[in-house]
Amino acid sequence: MSQEALAHEAGVDRTNVSALERSVNAASIDMVAKLAGLLGIEPADLLNPHAE
Repeated sequence: MSQEALAHEAGVDRTNVSALERSVNAASIDMVAKLAGLLGIEPADLLNPHAE
């Protein structure tokens, strides 16, 4: 899924998703849960730097 598509589904701007991906901004726990749900993964997987 592209950053643009994920951002659209999450109701945020693509630049926010990009900043999260690059660790420029921190995500709230609610945003972590929302993004994980959209990606079909567990929220903990987004927080684990070793997850694939």
